[in-house]
Amino acid sequence: MAKPNYSFEKRQRELAKKSKQEEKRRQKLAEKAASEGGVETGAEGAEDSAAAGQPDHGTTGA
Repeated sequence: MAKPNYSFEKRQRELAKKSKQEEKRRQKLAEKAASEGGVETGAEGAEDSAAAGQPDHGTTGA
């Protein structure tokens, strides 16, 4: 029976984690850019930034 290659599995997990973090970073940058642009547009941008801001309050407490 073949021996499992744990280092390969670990590397795959690390790559998946890194790509997920990168995707989160891109989303945050996109939200930030949208909120900065939304301030100029008026009420529509304010609604979007308020909805996007609510989930962030729980993550910044640490």
